[in-house]
Amino acid sequence: MKTYKNNILRLIILFLIVSASLWSCKPGGEGKSSKARKQDSMVLLTSNIGGSGKSIEIEMVKGKAHNHPTFAIWVEDTAGTYIQTLFVTKAISQGIFDHGDNSSGTWKPGEVHRAAALPYWAHKRGIRNETGSYEPTPKTKVPDAYSGATPSGSFKLNTRTDEALKGKVKLLLEINQPWDWNEYWNNTLYVEDADYKTSCQPAVVYSAVLDLGNPGLSIEMKPVGHSHYSGKTGELFTDLSTITTALHIAEQITVVVK
Repeated sequence: MKTYKNNILRLIILFLIVSASLWSCKPGGEGKSSKARKQDSMVLLTSNIGGSGKSIEIEMVKGKAHNHPTFAIWVEDTAGTYIQTLFVTKAISQGIFDHGDNSSGTWKPGEVHRAAALPYWAHKRGIRNETGSYEPTPKTKVPDAYSGATPSGSFKLNTRTDEALKGKVKLLLEINQPWDWNEYWNNTLYVEDADYKTSCQPAVVYSAVLDLGNPGLSIEMKPVGHSHYSGKTGELFTDLSTITTALHIAEQITVVVK
């Protein structure tokens, strides 16, 4: 009888050990704090290391709806005049996508125009491509110093402006990921617009005002609007009431002037 009870006790202990092990190995780090998940997956990026301006650190913690979004980060003056791009994900920066050419029956890298991807940034940049629109192509690409591979999760970007800037400036980040339909932005809306169908919910734009003469402060970037649904204009639409999961691609975005 004693041996039977001992065996039952061993089985209970083994069950508890295995259960705890399986819980700790769940995908996505369930059970961990937001801070712990951020540290597990933080990707370090650099851009424009040759710039002579202030060093700026941008940190984005991925949100619950994050799924390999594309994004651009740039600087404007406080009146909204574009100054320069600091970083843009590689595929958008040159208009070449890994799954861009299926002419041979197999997907290969190829040139693709994604007008709806980051239209607010593209129009602000103001460089027309050979078709007359604003998204970069191999002929009008963003220099490599300002671009890099799309990070798979949370990231910390260390960058600089090209030249020393003074006073206050605006930092902006536009972010988008495809196929994020919701109740409003669904596949019955703009059914004839092919560009809309590559974006679904429009790109979301975040902004923060930086005082370059007062370094060291951590400032949170806030969503200020969304871009045109198919990239036909460079308008910023400040009504975010129809945007749902696209507001959760990022959990938090902060910036520090070094």
